[in-house]
Amino acid sequence: MNEKFFDLKKEKQDRMINASLKIFALNGYKHASTDDIVTEAGISKGLLFHYFGSKLGLYTFLYDYSVRFMKLELTRGVVETNNKADYFELRKQIEFAKMQVLKNYPYMQQFLDRCETENVSEALQAIEEQRGTLEAVLSGIMERADTSQLAENIDLQKLDTLLKYTIKGLMTEHFQDASFQPEMLYEETAGYLMMLKKLAYH
Repeated sequence: MNEKFFDLKKEKQDRMINASLKIFALNGYKHASTDDIVTEAGISKGLLFHYFGSKLGLYTFLYDYSVRFMKLELTRGVVETNNKADYFELRKQIEFAKMQVLKNYPYMQQFLDRCETENVSEALQAIEEQRGTLEAVLSGIMERADTSQLAENIDLQKLDTLLKYTIKGLMTEHFQDASFQPEMLYEETAGYLMMLKKLAYH
C-alpha cells in the first residue's frame, strides 16, 4: 500500500474507496473492472495504479482498511461490561455499530460479505492473514451474551444463522432502493431482532 494515498484529501480518499468497495462488492474480484472503478470514482486509471499498483493491490488495501475500520466501530460501539448482556441487545449494538460504518462507506459490509465467498486464489491469498479477524471480534462480543432466557427448544447456532441471513436479506433489499439510508436499515433490523426476541424467550 502506498502511504501517500493518505496524504490525499479525505473526500478524494473516500471517493476512491467507496467506488472500489461498490464495484468489488457487486462483481467479485474476478469480474470487478478497474475501468468501472475509475469511472465511478471520477479519477484516471493512472492515479489508481499510482497508489495501489494493481487491481490486487487495491483489493488487498480495501480488505485491510475495511477490517480495521469495522473492528474500530465494533469495539467502540458495543458497550463493554463485566456482566452478561442480553443476547438480542448485543445484536442490536453490533448492528448500530455497522450502521455508523455504512454512513461513511455504504458498500463496506457487502464487500466484506463478498470476500467471504471469494474463490479466486490470488485474492484469497492476499487477504489470508486478515481473514477471521472480524469473526473473532464478533465472537468475543457475543461471548458476553446472556442466553439463559432462550426457550429450551431454541438452537443458538440456528438462531445465529437465521439472524445472519435475515440481516443480509434486509441489506440487499434496501440497496435495491436508490435512496438507501443506513438509519432506516438499522431501524428495520432492530425491529426484526425485537420480534425474534419475543418469539425466542420463554
